[in-house]
Amino acid sequence: MGIAKSDGVSIYYERHGSGPAILFVHGSGGHHAAWWQQVAALGGRFTVVTVDLRGFGNSDSSMPEFDGQDFPGDILAVLDQEDLTEVLLVGQSIGAVAALRAGLSRPARVAGVALAHSLGGIADPALAELVAADRSEAVKLPVLDRLLSAQFQASEPAKTFLFQQMGTFNVAKMADLRNLSTGGPTIAEVIGSGLDITFLAGENDAVLSAATVRRAHELVKGSRLELIPDAPHSMYWEAPALFNAAVTRIREALA
Repeated sequence: MGIAKSDGVSIYYERHGSGPAILFVHGSGGHHAAWWQQVAALGGRFTVVTVDLRGFGNSDSSMPEFDGQDFPGDILAVLDQEDLTEVLLVGQSIGAVAALRAGLSRPARVAGVALAHSLGGIADPALAELVAADRSEAVKLPVLDRLLSAQFQASEPAKTFLFQQMGTFNVAKMADLRNLSTGGPTIAEVIGSGLDITFLAGENDAVLSAATVRRAHELVKGSRLELIPDAPHSMYWEAPALFNAAVTRIREALA
């Protein structure tokens, strides 16, 4: 475990394993421990870094308000302290927005970004329209049903309960992060960065449709697409074997 300083804010992180580096960035209901099934599966082959963004988990949560625009700096602070290069950033949901911005800010340290169940806050009118349409359908469902399948909830009540408890360790809430995507990068900026971009999503994601992800992949020329059949929004939790295999493929493609 370690503490990095991001503009004076203490950012908690953990480093496990050895080999090519992967840094995981959690979503709005997670923190470093959400990646327990990734650390266990991937730590034997890769350097696996998990981080708590400010306001989450063990990181400083004392500030009166939270600004998602600060999150990329939290990631970069960890990369700098550990002197990591050629890193794959894997961002889950809102974490993908922070991961993409961090990668664009520091291409000397970041080789690629995997946008898991997110478009990473890319600013494009056509994509924004598709995302809004997906969201209008998603909000018709209870929050838990957007994130985990009904089958998983019924068959894995203990893991479902733990999933719900993860968010209780966080001070920052989704409502605090509404400006997270403000001023996001354009498609041209993402393509021009030279970063290896992968859209990683599930066919059964109730938050972001497969059709929207496919369209983003088409527009971001040169990007990769990992669209996993029968996988939900929280694939990393519900179907870790599928998620971990996809992350392994993405990481190995960077080598």
